[in-house]
Parts: sequence; C-alpha cells; structure tokens
Amino acid sequence: MSTTEMSTFWDGVYAARPAATDPRPNDRLTETVAGLPPGDALDLGCGDGGDALWLARQGWRVTAVDISAVTVERLAALARSSGLDNRIVIERHALHESFPQGEFDLICAHYLHTPFDVDRATVLRTAAHALRPGGRLLIVDHGSTMPWSWNQDPDVHHPTPQEVAAGIGLDPAAWTVERADTPRRIATGPGGRTAEVTDHVLLIRRTA
Repeated sequence: MSTTEMSTFWDGVYAARPAATDPRPNDRLTETVAGLPPGDALDLGCGDGGDALWLARQGWRVTAVDISAVTVERLAALARSSGLDNRIVIERHALHESFPQGEFDLICAHYLHTPFDVDRATVLRTAAHALRPGGRLLIVDHGSTMPWSWNQDPDVHHPTPQEVAAGIGLDPAAWTVERADTPRRIATGPGGRTAEVTDHVLLIRRTA
C-alpha cells in the first residue's frame, strides 16, 4: 500500500465527519502531564488536535504531525483562531518514511493504529530515541473496540502494554517503563454515543 493510498484513506476518515471546533485532550495525556514542567512536545498522529492545543495552552512548545492533509489543515486553522499558532508547529508525515527533527521532553502517541502494514515498533523506537534524558514517551492504545471504530474486526488482537514494550526493544539501562496498565473509561463518540472502553497505557522515561 502506497503512502498516497494511506493518506487518501485517512483524509476520507476525517473528511467524513465535521471539523471539531473545540477538540478535547485525551484523559491519559492530561493525567500524565499534570505536574510536569512545560518543554518541547511531539504529538504523533495528532488527529483533531485536542492534545496539541491543550499542551500549547499549558505552555508547551508543540510539534503536531499527521499523515492526513485534512487534519493538518484543520489544526492549523484552529491554532490560528485560538492564538496558539506561535506555540504549535504542524507537519505532515508518513511516520514510517519520515520523522520530525529535534529532541523532545514529551512524545505522545495516542491510538496510533492503522489498517495498513506499517512497522509501528520502528516508529515508536525512533520516537524513544528522540527523547531528551528525562523525557517521556506516552503510548496509549485501544484495549477494546469502540462501537464507532473504523476497525470492527471481532478477531483483532489488542497488544498489551508489555507486548508493545517488548516489541520496541529498548535498552533498560537507558529507558525505564514507568507505567504499563489497562484502565477503563467512558468514551464519547460521534453523535454523543458513549461506551465503556479499555485503554492500554505505556509510559517510558529516557534515563540516559
């Protein structure tokens, strides 16, 4: 599957729903960042932009990336209208082919899932190496299928946080797993639908 086909797919997913006017940040991000001093953050697969906008409002300098031109354009407009365009840099990347430049204090990858054959472990390993010492990589995956998800395969396997960590294969002398658990929450989807879902949360800190 070509990068063009991948971007076309995700453009279609986002274009099929109205643009968010006030996207909310993910719960796992806000609970993780609480108490951390602002620095440089990287949002992988920024989607509607709720995480990037929230981080910028907390004083972080944010690089937000996505493969979809639709999401990039929508987030750029939201950043301008919110007066946050001086704190958010928005880039379009197919992360299996290119990765943002720089070093970061926080990198978040929320629900970085795709139906395409992409080496996600390599992307996440690259992200871990882009952390400054003391920086954190927050990976939040689906642990269950939302009723409104594009992926309704009943046989889909949701890797555990421990499986994700093993797949990334980081040296424990330089990276430490600070959190690996599977909390539940009430999620809100299109049209206000709600459902109880499971998150798979992995938080890795670069120590050296």
